Amino acid sequence: MSDNKALATFGGGCFWCTEAIFQDVIGVDKVVSGYAGGQVENPTYYAVCNGTTGHAEVVQLSYDPEVISYEELLLIFFHTHDPTTLNRQGADVGTQYRSIVLYHDEIQREIAVRTKEVLNRSGTYRTPIVTEITPYERFYPAEDYHQDYFNNNRYQPYCMAVIDPKIRKFRKSFANKLKEMV
Repeated sequence: MSDNKALATFGGGCFWCTEAIFQDVIGVDKVVSGYAGGQVENPTYYAVCNGTTGHAEVVQLSYDPEVISYEELLLIFFHTHDPTTLNRQGADVGTQYRSIVLYHDEIQREIAVRTKEVLNRSGTYRTPIVTEITPYERFYPAEDYHQDYFNNNRYQPYCMAVIDPKIRKFRKSFANKLKEMV
């Protein structure tokens, strides 16, 4: 990986799922679960879960744009959650689980808007994408026990029932974007 790093911030429902997927992507060197898009400073998991902070559960990626493009990351993001459901991913319901792209600059905004438009026109989804595309303002890392959650809790029922099937589907669909598995 080169020294040329960039940031991407996405929310696709539960950050445990999104984190586990992007940890496998070539060119992504760090994935941090956290909160963004709201108005409360230094939110806690419990406050975000109560839906009173305005924040979404998100992941922030550090990646090498010479290895993987922002557009490729967006395609992985859109295809590994349901971007057509408002404030919901599976059994997780509330604004904290909304589909959101927080762009870091005008180029990311343009790519995100274009990608969403292309996917909407493509017929990939039966209903329109409702993913919010909004400027990045601030990211708050989640508590330590949320970081690397799937890898640390692989046999926890939620991980086995929800995250593992998502990862398997992702690995099958994006095999050419995977880091080499050890």
